[in-house]
Amino acid sequence: MRLGVRNRVMLVRAPITCLVVMAAASAVIAQPVSNFRPAKEVPPVSGQVPEEAPPAVVSTPSPLVAPSVPAAEMKPAAPPPHQVVEKPTESTLKRPRFDSAILQALDKVTAETVRFEAQVGQPVRYKSIVITVKACEQSASDEPQDDSIAFMTIDSQPRAAPGRPTPAARQVFKGWMYASSPGLNPLQHPVYDVWMVTCRTSAPVIGPTRPK
Repeated sequence: MRLGVRNRVMLVRAPITCLVVMAAASAVIAQPVSNFRPAKEVPPVSGQVPEEAPPAVVSTPSPLVAPSVPAAEMKPAAPPPHQVVEKPTESTLKRPRFDSAILQALDKVTAETVRFEAQVGQPVRYKSIVITVKACEQSASDEPQDDSIAFMTIDSQPRAAPGRPTPAARQVFKGWMYASSPGLNPLQHPVYDVWMVTCRTSAPVIGPTRPK
Protein backbone atom coordinates (compact mmCIF):
# COMPACT_ATOMS: atom_id res chain seq x y z
CA MET A 1 0.00 0.00 0.00
CA ARG A 2 1.34 3.43 -0.98
CA LEU A 3 0.98 6.41 1.31
CA GLY A 4 0.03 9.80 0.01
CA VAL A 5 2.31 12.81 -0.01
CA ARG A 6 0.40 14.45 2.85
CA ASN A 7 0.64 11.41 5.10
CA ARG A 8 4.36 11.10 4.48
CA VAL A 9 4.93 14.71 5.47
CA MET A 10 3.00 14.16 8.75
CA LEU A 11 5.02 11.09 9.62
CA VAL A 12 8.25 13.03 9.11
CA ARG A 13 7.11 16.06 11.17
CA ALA A 14 5.88 14.10 14.25
CA PRO A 15 9.29 13.00 15.60
CA ILE A 16 10.73 16.45 14.94
CA THR A 17 7.90 18.11 16.95
CA CYS A 18 8.46 15.77 19.94
CA LEU A 19 12.17 16.57 19.97
CA VAL A 20 11.49 20.30 19.94
CA VAL A 21 9.02 20.05 22.91
CA MET A 22 11.45 17.97 25.00
CA ALA A 23 14.30 20.41 24.35
CA ALA A 24 12.15 23.36 25.40
CA ALA A 25 11.08 21.61 28.63
CA SER A 26 14.67 20.82 29.61
CA ALA A 27 15.63 24.40 29.00
CA VAL A 28 12.85 25.62 31.30
CA ILE A 29 13.87 23.21 34.07
CA ALA A 30 17.55 24.11 33.84
CA GLN A 31 16.84 27.86 33.83
CA PRO A 32 17.82 29.38 37.22
CA VAL A 33 15.21 31.20 39.25
CA SER A 34 16.12 34.87 39.16
CA ASN A 35 13.10 36.16 41.09
CA PHE A 36 13.87 34.22 44.37
CA ARG A 37 14.28 36.51 47.37
CA PRO A 38 15.34 35.42 50.87
CA ALA A 39 12.80 35.85 53.72
CA LYS A 40 13.10 38.96 55.76
CA GLU A 41 13.77 38.70 59.48
CA VAL A 42 10.79 39.65 61.63
CA PRO A 43 11.63 42.55 63.97
CA PRO A 44 11.07 41.83 67.68
CA VAL A 45 7.79 42.91 69.24
CA SER A 46 7.94 46.01 71.40
CA GLY A 47 8.18 45.15 75.10
CA GLN A 48 9.49 41.62 74.48
CA VAL A 49 12.72 40.81 76.32
CA PRO A 50 15.23 39.12 74.02
CA GLU A 51 16.48 35.74 75.14
CA GLU A 52 19.92 35.67 76.67
CA ALA A 53 22.42 32.94 76.02
CA PRO A 54 23.23 30.75 79.06
CA PRO A 55 26.57 31.49 80.72
CA ALA A 56 29.41 29.20 79.86
CA VAL A 57 30.40 28.60 83.49
CA VAL A 58 27.87 28.58 86.38
CA SER A 59 29.34 29.61 89.69
CA THR A 60 28.36 27.64 92.81
CA PRO A 61 26.60 29.83 95.41
CA SER A 62 28.16 29.99 98.83
CA PRO A 63 26.19 28.21 101.63
CA LEU A 64 24.13 30.32 103.99
CA VAL A 65 25.07 30.32 107.65
CA ALA A 66 22.07 30.25 110.03
CA PRO A 67 22.33 32.50 113.06
CA SER A 68 22.88 30.70 116.34
CA VAL A 69 19.98 30.47 118.82
CA PRO A 70 20.68 30.88 122.53
CA ALA A 71 20.14 27.76 124.64
CA ALA A 72 17.71 29.61 126.87
CA GLU A 73 15.31 30.10 123.97
CA MET A 74 15.34 26.44 122.88
CA LYS A 75 12.28 25.25 124.81
CA PRO A 76 9.52 22.98 123.42
CA ALA A 77 6.25 24.74 122.79
CA ALA A 78 3.28 23.75 124.89
CA PRO A 79 0.58 21.78 123.02
CA PRO A 80 -2.72 23.54 122.35
CA PRO A 81 -5.47 22.94 124.92
CA HIS A 82 -7.67 20.87 122.56
CA GLN A 83 -4.87 18.32 122.00
CA VAL A 84 -4.19 17.57 125.64
CA VAL A 85 -5.33 13.97 126.23
CA GLU A 86 -6.38 13.21 129.75
CA LYS A 87 -5.82 9.74 131.14
CA PRO A 88 -9.17 8.00 131.56
CA THR A 89 -10.08 7.20 135.11
CA GLU A 90 -10.80 3.55 135.83
CA SER A 91 -14.03 2.54 137.45
CA THR A 92 -13.62 2.10 141.19
CA LEU A 93 -17.03 0.49 141.66
CA LYS A 94 -17.73 -3.18 141.12
CA ARG A 95 -20.35 -4.14 138.57
CA PRO A 96 -23.49 -5.62 140.13
CA ARG A 97 -24.13 -9.24 139.19
CA PHE A 98 -27.47 -10.98 138.69
CA ASP A 99 -28.76 -14.53 138.94
CA SER A 100 -30.37 -14.78 135.50
CA ALA A 101 -30.40 -13.20 132.06
CA ILE A 102 -33.33 -12.40 129.79
CA LEU A 103 -32.52 -13.62 126.27
CA GLN A 104 -34.35 -13.55 122.96
CA ALA A 105 -33.99 -16.20 120.26
CA LEU A 106 -35.04 -16.25 116.61
CA ASP A 107 -35.61 -19.14 114.23
CA LYS A 108 -34.60 -17.77 110.80
CA VAL A 109 -36.46 -20.53 108.94
CA THR A 110 -39.90 -20.21 110.60
CA ALA A 111 -39.48 -16.56 111.76
CA GLU A 112 -40.41 -17.67 115.28
CA THR A 113 -39.24 -15.38 118.10
CA VAL A 114 -39.25 -16.32 121.77
CA ARG A 115 -38.06 -14.50 124.90
CA PHE A 116 -37.04 -16.58 127.90
CA GLU A 117 -35.09 -16.43 131.15
CA ALA A 118 -31.85 -18.36 131.62
CA GLN A 119 -30.47 -18.92 135.10
CA VAL A 120 -26.72 -18.48 135.55
CA GLY A 121 -24.99 -21.86 135.33
CA GLN A 122 -28.09 -23.78 134.11
CA PRO A 123 -28.23 -24.87 130.44
CA VAL A 124 -31.38 -23.91 128.53
CA ARG A 125 -32.37 -25.64 125.29
CA TYR A 126 -34.01 -23.85 122.38
CA LYS A 127 -34.73 -26.38 119.64
CA SER A 128 -31.31 -27.69 118.56
CA ILE A 129 -29.09 -25.24 120.48
CA VAL A 130 -28.19 -25.24 124.19
CA ILE A 131 -27.46 -21.90 125.90
CA THR A 132 -25.52 -21.65 129.16
CA VAL A 133 -25.15 -18.24 130.82
CA LYS A 134 -21.96 -18.02 132.90
CA ALA A 135 -22.39 -14.47 134.22
CA CYS A 136 -24.77 -11.53 133.89
CA GLU A 137 -23.64 -8.03 134.88
CA GLN A 138 -24.77 -4.43 134.62
CA SER A 139 -22.48 -1.45 134.15
CA ALA A 140 -21.44 0.42 137.28
CA SER A 141 -22.85 3.84 138.11
CA ASP A 142 -19.59 5.61 137.24
CA GLU A 143 -19.38 4.07 133.75
CA PRO A 144 -20.37 6.31 130.81
CA GLN A 145 -23.04 3.97 129.40
CA ASP A 146 -25.71 1.93 131.14
CA ASP A 147 -25.64 -1.60 129.71
CA SER A 148 -26.42 -5.24 130.52
CA ILE A 149 -23.70 -7.74 129.69
CA ALA A 150 -23.82 -11.54 129.75
CA PHE A 151 -21.07 -14.11 129.25
CA MET A 152 -22.44 -17.31 127.73
CA THR A 153 -21.69 -20.39 125.68
CA ILE A 154 -23.96 -21.78 122.96
CA ASP A 155 -23.69 -25.39 121.75
CA SER A 156 -25.31 -26.92 118.70
CA GLN A 157 -26.80 -30.27 119.74
CA PRO A 158 -29.83 -31.71 117.91
CA ARG A 159 -32.27 -33.80 119.93
CA ALA A 160 -31.64 -37.52 120.00
CA ALA A 161 -33.85 -39.58 117.73
CA PRO A 162 -35.80 -42.49 119.33
CA GLY A 163 -33.53 -45.49 119.77
CA ARG A 164 -30.37 -43.56 118.86
CA PRO A 165 -27.66 -42.02 121.04
CA THR A 166 -27.53 -38.28 121.63
CA PRO A 167 -25.35 -36.49 119.05
CA ALA A 168 -22.17 -34.87 120.30
CA ALA A 169 -22.43 -31.16 121.10
CA ARG A 170 -20.51 -28.62 119.01
CA GLN A 171 -19.76 -25.19 120.45
CA VAL A 172 -20.82 -22.36 118.13
CA PHE A 173 -20.42 -19.35 120.44
CA LYS A 174 -18.44 -18.32 123.50
CA GLY A 175 -18.09 -14.75 124.73
CA TRP A 176 -19.81 -11.61 125.97
CA MET A 177 -23.08 -10.26 124.56
CA TYR A 178 -24.13 -6.64 125.04
CA ALA A 179 -27.76 -5.57 125.29
CA SER A 180 -27.06 -2.08 123.90
CA SER A 181 -25.08 -3.42 120.91
CA PRO A 182 -26.47 -6.76 119.66
CA GLY A 183 -24.27 -6.67 116.55
CA LEU A 184 -21.01 -6.14 118.46
CA ASN A 185 -20.39 -9.84 119.14
CA PRO A 186 -23.33 -11.78 117.65
CA LEU A 187 -23.99 -15.48 117.24
CA GLN A 188 -22.93 -16.70 113.78
CA HIS A 189 -25.41 -19.50 113.00
CA PRO A 190 -27.26 -20.28 109.75
CA VAL A 191 -30.59 -21.11 111.46
CA TYR A 192 -30.76 -19.43 114.88
CA ASP A 193 -30.00 -16.04 116.37
CA VAL A 194 -29.71 -15.18 120.08
CA TRP A 195 -29.19 -11.79 121.69
CA MET A 196 -29.06 -10.29 125.16
CA VAL A 197 -31.98 -8.27 126.59
CA THR A 198 -31.28 -7.55 130.26
CA CYS A 199 -30.31 -9.04 133.62
CA ARG A 200 -32.74 -10.01 136.33
CA THR A 201 -32.93 -11.08 140.02
CA SER A 202 -30.21 -9.18 141.80
CA ALA A 203 -27.65 -11.21 143.70
CA PRO A 204 -25.59 -9.96 146.66
CA VAL A 205 -22.49 -8.04 145.55
CA ILE A 206 -19.22 -9.60 146.64
CA GLY A 207 -16.56 -6.97 147.23
CA PRO A 208 -12.87 -7.48 146.51
CA THR A 209 -10.98 -9.37 149.20
CA ARG A 210 -8.23 -7.49 151.00
CA PRO A 211 -4.94 -9.18 151.79
CA LYS A 212 -4.40 -9.82 155.50
